[in-house]
Amino acid sequence: MAVILFTKGPLLEWLHSIDPTSRDLTLRDLNLEPSVYLLTESYSDEEAARHVRRCYKAMFEAELDGWWRQRSDWPRNLTYGLFTEWFDWQYHSVVLDLAKDPLIGEEV
Repeated sequence: MAVILFTKGPLLEWLHSIDPTSRDLTLRDLNLEPSVYLLTESYSDEEAARHVRRCYKAMFEAELDGWWRQRSDWPRNLTYGLFTEWFDWQYHSVVLDLAKDPLIGEEV
């Protein structure tokens, strides 16, 4: 299954508050190329939600790190509740790999 994360207003507000060079960025800008995460296969919406909840912190940290490397400026408690305030997500149960090269795993 693949999960696509879409940034919501609170992340943009946080980014504007810590990075003065980001002041012209909009939600549209942040969501032009959303991140896609491969997770364990799911057979229902409920199962997909459980997988997202199990992996939310790794996705949250990867997203924050993509925008701002200084961890001391990140929110102190990266809870699932905060994750759902800062991101929308949708899952796709069918992901097809048409590339001839093998997949390369990368730790998040």
